Amino acid sequence: MIDQLVQFDKHIFYFINHDLGNAFFDWLMPILRNARSWIPLYLAIITFCIWKYKKQGLFIILLIAASAGAADFTSVHLGKNTVRRLRPCNDPIVSQTSTLRINGCGTGFSFPSTHASDHFAMAIFLCFVFRKKWRWIWFWGITWAASISFAQVYVGVHYPIDVFIGALWGALVGWSIYQLFKKLQPDF
Repeated sequence: MIDQLVQFDKHIFYFINHDLGNAFFDWLMPILRNARSWIPLYLAIITFCIWKYKKQGLFIILLIAASAGAADFTSVHLGKNTVRRLRPCNDPIVSQTSTLRINGCGTGFSFPSTHASDHFAMAIFLCFVFRKKWRWIWFWGITWAASISFAQVYVGVHYPIDVFIGALWGALVGWSIYQLFKKLQPDF
């Protein structure tokens, strides 16, 4: 059963990394997965939270960082260092037929995707916090995190299961941090 799942994962990886390859995605996906590309969004969120919600905004920012930090730490130390799955670009067999669309493969292991866990943790936390105030927050939050996750597979550094499990883990972490926020800020 595990072998079949791994083979299916590799087939989906090949489809995304190879068959969906095109010039537009070759340009866009490395940008989406680069953390520096999102600095303007992070600054906008920080500015907005402080401007609109003052002290509560600072607390929201702190918990956004806690969401990402907790997801990052646990995905690396409980996931990657335990499972130790090679990245597709480091796998001697898979790398022969895959396309690496960034400079460098990454030094760590593949499972789960920390990009996916971090961004889904932040997105889910933000979606729960602001769900009553902005009805489109779910669409934009999930689209943001999913596009970064998809880019990880497209550029060749993660398998689909890596990003799927990373996304689920991140969502759980983001929801958990939101539960803390709800207890400490019940009137928000």
